[in-house]
Amino acid sequence: MTKNIILGYGILGQELVKQSGWDYLSRSLNKNFNFKNINSYKEIISSYDTVINCIANTDTYSQNKEEHWNLNYKSVSDLIDICNKNNQKVIHISTDYIYSGSIPNASINDIPIHNQTWYAYTKLLGDAHVQLKADNYLIIRSGHKPKPFTYDKGFEDVIGNFDYVDKIAELIIKLINNNIKGIRNVGTDLKTMHDLALETKSDTIKTKCDNKLMPKDVSMRIEK
Repeated sequence: MTKNIILGYGILGQELVKQSGWDYLSRSLNKNFNFKNINSYKEIISSYDTVINCIANTDTYSQNKEEHWNLNYKSVSDLIDICNKNNQKVIHISTDYIYSGSIPNASINDIPIHNQTWYAYTKLLGDAHVQLKADNYLIIRSGHKPKPFTYDKGFEDVIGNFDYVDKIAELIIKLINNNIKGIRNVGTDLKTMHDLALETKSDTIKTKCDNKLMPKDVSMRIEK
């Protein structure tokens, strides 16, 4: 039986652990764990067949270039080197944000173009490095949201295939269990953020997004 370990215990990591029962590694579990220092965890993950990376700097609009660069790219590069050495498969959790500058309903073969954030840019670089260097990998591009919806207002002009974290986690687990490789867009039917909000919070107010850095269209093809 394949042994899997999840790196990170944020919204998605917690849901994956809840649904799968797989082992995980996080700062809350091991205070010495530091994703930016491969030596702090390379021995811990060495006995696993598959490493699922859910760790990223998701401070989406932060202008701290170095923090995004170090966590979303450099640390991913170090992880790939170790997993290649150990003959391990890497599951890399990416984001639908990398499609924010691409064409609507983007496929994995369309050119993803970053929007005006270091988050999207460094996540795209991380994806590219995994594609180029990893011997065995699956890149998952998705958008997962906390359930229930946490805000009073929902954007009617922000569209994508994002969904609540429980639904996205279920799809990711199926891909991992089926040993899928390469790149997959993971999501559900196209919707606005307001549509999603209404599923769990019926009194959510419809509004438009005035944040110029927030991508309005992160739609992607999910047939595959």
